[in-house]
This record gives sequence, C-alpha cells and structure tokens, in this order.
Amino acid sequence: MRDVLIIAIVAVWAIVALYRPWIGVIGWTVLSIMNPHRYAWAASQLPLAATLAIATLLGLFLTRDQREWRLSPPTVALLAFMLWISVTFPFSFSVAESFDLWDRVIKIDLMIIVAMIALTTREQLMALAWTLVVSIGIYGFKGGIFTIVHGGMFRVWGPPGSFIEGNNELALALVMTIPLMRFVQLQTTTPWIKHALTALMLLSATAALGTQSRGALLAIAAMAGMLLLRGGGQRLALGAMVFVAGVAIVAFMPDAWDARMSTIIHYQNDSSALGRINAWWMTWNLATDRIFGGGFAIYDLPTFARYAPNPRDVHAAHSIYFQVLGEHGFIGLALFLLIGFLVWRWAGWLRQHASAIPDCRWAAELGALCQVSLVGYAVGGAFLSLAYFDLPYNVLVLVVVARRIVERQMATNPIPVKAPSAALAADPPAA
Repeated sequence: MRDVLIIAIVAVWAIVALYRPWIGVIGWTVLSIMNPHRYAWAASQLPLAATLAIATLLGLFLTRDQREWRLSPPTVALLAFMLWISVTFPFSFSVAESFDLWDRVIKIDLMIIVAMIALTTREQLMALAWTLVVSIGIYGFKGGIFTIVHGGMFRVWGPPGSFIEGNNELALALVMTIPLMRFVQLQTTTPWIKHALTALMLLSATAALGTQSRGALLAIAAMAGMLLLRGGGQRLALGAMVFVAGVAIVAFMPDAWDARMSTIIHYQNDSSALGRINAWWMTWNLATDRIFGGGFAIYDLPTFARYAPNPRDVHAAHSIYFQVLGEHGFIGLALFLLIGFLVWRWAGWLRQHASAIPDCRWAAELGALCQVSLVGYAVGGAFLSLAYFDLPYNVLVLVVVARRIVERQMATNPIPVKAPSAALAADPPAA
C-alpha cells in the first residue's frame, strides 16, 4: 500500500510538472531531502526522482511559465564546480567506483540550477522554504520526541540510503534547518502555526543533540552565538531561545552523552577523533601530490597506505573541506569555498538592501537567517562528510531567487537605500 501511494503521488506530480515546472522542483526537493520513498519497498528501487526531474525539465521548455535564465555569481561558481568535478572524474583512482556518486552529485546540482530558473516569485520561494522546513522538520519532530521519551540514551538516525542516514549528517541537516523554521515562522500570522514552529524548532534542536553528534553541538553553539552577537529584536530572541533551550537539553542528556561530548576537548583519547585527523592528513597529502585529487572513491586501504600517517586507520574524510580537497584537489576546494562565500555575500546584500523596502522586509529576514544557517553548515560540516548534500545548495537557491525579486521591486519602485531599521538596525554591514 505504501508503494502504491508513493508511486501514485509521484506520477501525478510529474504530470503537473509538465505544466508547472516550479511545482516539479518542489516535488523533486521532497524526494531528495525528505526521502519518503526510502521507507517503502519497491518504490525505493524506482527512479522516482529522475522521473520528476525529466518532467520538470520538459516543462521548462514546453510551457510559457515565467522563468529566469540570467546567470548570477553564485550560479557561475556552482557551474564551475560542476565542470571541475567532471574534469577530475576521469583521473579518479577508481573511475568505476566514483561514477555513482559523481552521477548523483551532477544530477543534484543540475536540479539546483533548474530550481533557480523555475522559481521566480515570492510565493514559489516560500513554497520551497516550507518544503525544506517540513522535509527535515519531520525528522526533528520524530527524533526530538524519541530523544525525550528515551532520555537521550539512543542515537537518532536519518532515512536509510540517503545523504542524511548517519546520525552526524542528520544532526547537521536539522541544525541548518532551524533558522529556516524561524524564517517561515516570521512570515505567518496564524498563531497556532507560530506556536507549532516554535515547538518544532525546540524538538529539532533536541533531536540534533540526541544524535550524539559532537559537530551538531558546536554548530548549535556557533549559530546561537552569532544570533546573540548580531542583536536585533527577532534574532536576539531566537538566539536567546536557542541558548536557553540548549542548556536545558544538555542538562537533560545522560552521562554517556556528556562523556561523548567531552571528547571534543580531550580528542587525544578518542579513537574516532584521531581517525578523522589521520584522514585529514591523507587528503592533504593526496591533494599536494595530485592536482585533480583522487576522485570520490579514495577511502580505502591502498590510498591510506600511500598518503596517511597511519596507513591502517581508514576513515571517511569527516569534513566537507577535507572531503572536497582529497577528492578534487585544491582547485576543487577553492571553488567549493567560493560558492559558500558568494552565497554569504548575497545573503548579506539582502540584509542590507531589502530592509529598506517595506514590501521586501521578508527578504532581509531571509538573508539574515540564511547566513545563520550557513554558519551552522560551516562549523558542523568541518567534522563530517556532507559536501554534496542538497540542503546547502537549496539555501543558495533561496538567496539567489530572493535577490532577483528584490532587484525587480527596486527597479519598479526605486527607493533610496537607507540604514536598516528596527530589528535589523543593530546588524553590522553585510560581510
């Protein structure tokens, strides 16, 4: 029954995507972020995401829906990264073993570009924001309750076979989504939805800590610190809530959780931490030896025997930075960092300019909270391999589409840019 339901929904969604490609983008995002088909049997083996992607691409060319083909600096950086990983692919240590992940990453990035073309209005952008919140929030809701019921004794895991299957990966996704939850909360005037989103943010933070991910703890602390430092009524309140909730949740967690978190400081006594450092040195040595890196399949005994200080301690990179460095060399890492830098700058532009336009205040809030989400990714991602997960690139889509909307508004009704007001007044200039 579950298979039939999922297949039927995807089939209808694909038909609609032929006429409204932006709706196809939303459906594809649900499949790629939430992964509901992973909880089915036959449906999990079918190319459902590919079906929606093809229907959406056809819709772009067959319909007269408004679309935006203009390139932006973040888009150009993403295209350059896609080109570079395609250049490095034939030079992989194992082309055959690298193919599946290369194919998956290229498809994800292609749909990110399609999303930037198909989404052109505020309503469509809000639909994407809500899709991300619900798709990740469902795991925050379930995981938060699970953590509370079991007193934090067991780890929370993500959907099987997905990028966020692991406890650490799910934790980072939850941490990144909390600011987006706050964004959609600020856009609604319905009291019960506001209260439900507050509960969801608290449960998501609980679930993130319940994964027992040390990176999640650091990411939450970094995000709360950024919100508190920035000030401004709305973000100061959110920062205070995250800080207080974090303290309460940490006090609730069992001794085993405390012992695991303490290894952040005393990493010399933790084999997992030492294994990560060994893997980081391996990727560094590999990148200095090969300009193209080693491809997606480098975490094996022969590669570690050649490049790692401890050749027998084979680990995944456990860092978005060292992951890209080892797999695609220094050029790949530079392009990856450039994408993040440009998205940060564009989000900062929204904070600075959209706040001066009454009808675009929502975009200023989006820019500010996307920057908070990026801080969570930058800090939490330093300790796990999640460089190609869709969510950070969906933040790119939100920022790029929002800026286009604001620029159209500014062109239609020019308003002199003035200093940010009210909640944004205490913010520093865009970084």
